[in-house]
Amino acid sequence: MTERLISADSHVSIRHDQVKAHLPAKHHDAYDEAQSAFAERMRKAMGAGSANADAMKQNSHAAFTRAGYTDGSERLKDMDTDGVDAEVVYSEVSAFRYIGDMREGAGDATRAFNDVMSDFASADPKRLLVSYQIPIHDIDCAVQEVRRVAAAGAKSLQLPVFPTEIGLPDYYDERYFPLWAAIQEVDLPICCHIGLNTNLDDLTRRDPTPQKGVMVPMTALSTAEAFGMWILTGVLDRFPRLKLVFVEPGLGWVAWYLYIIDDMATRQGYTFPSIKEPLPSTYFHRNMSLTFIDEPDALQRLRDRIGVESILWSTDYPHPVTSWPDSRALIDRAFVGIPADERELILSGNATQVWNLS
Repeated sequence: MTERLISADSHVSIRHDQVKAHLPAKHHDAYDEAQSAFAERMRKAMGAGSANADAMKQNSHAAFTRAGYTDGSERLKDMDTDGVDAEVVYSEVSAFRYIGDMREGAGDATRAFNDVMSDFASADPKRLLVSYQIPIHDIDCAVQEVRRVAAAGAKSLQLPVFPTEIGLPDYYDERYFPLWAAIQEVDLPICCHIGLNTNLDDLTRRDPTPQKGVMVPMTALSTAEAFGMWILTGVLDRFPRLKLVFVEPGLGWVAWYLYIIDDMATRQGYTFPSIKEPLPSTYFHRNMSLTFIDEPDALQRLRDRIGVESILWSTDYPHPVTSWPDSRALIDRAFVGIPADERELILSGNATQVWNLS
């Protein structure tokens, strides 16, 4: 029997015309204006978002040109080629970066965007687990969308990693409490996919390397900021059943981070009055998971410090670093010496629990 593989991070490319096909025509102009304004801001900034997009183009993988990037039925064929049973799928377009700026129809546009994601998954919803995007400008609207997609059988939600990027408070702010309560109630994971981090725009402009090699690794490392805002501020005491998945932050540095926040609390004299647990890392191990693609050293040496039950394997199809179509070979190399029960958890068992799969 072949072991089950579940990719906790894969991608789909959708088009704006697909979104507008689900959107009432009266909102098309507002949608186009908001999307165009966002694209122009990114162009003028010449920041992290543009640098990441350029790097993708310069180092593109053959999978970028495959029909499976846009078509669910074709994706299933590519998954079969790679021996992958199911994928958690994220859109390349971050709709929450511009839909909230629409002068009208933001709620309708949110539903339209997520309906396109549902269309992609319709080829086989049990294997294509799309992450429905939840804009956070309007919390009442966000709660409604969470409940709508959950009632339709959703398995995964996606929220921005850094709400401050779009001019909103950090996630410990009380404005989000109704949203956290709703998400906890429907028992769906909050997935925060790293990538376009406009907080790194200044570094991007200062980076003298041709492909912004100083900035790019910082995108993953900056996830420590998000960890801190969730762990050290009391959100996970107030909402203890939330499940958080950080997508593409990598593994190795996380072991150091967890050690440091515990050392700050126990030896260095830092106080965190909003949390109840004496070891801040408790919240990470209880509430958080993170994905990786190919880190054999960290996996073999640091998995116990990170927590085997917090680690999720992924292919990152079709990005340059993807393991497709050779995932089995990369897995065998990365998992040398790792016990079979831990291997099963990382490759599929943890994902089964996080996304409530069978």
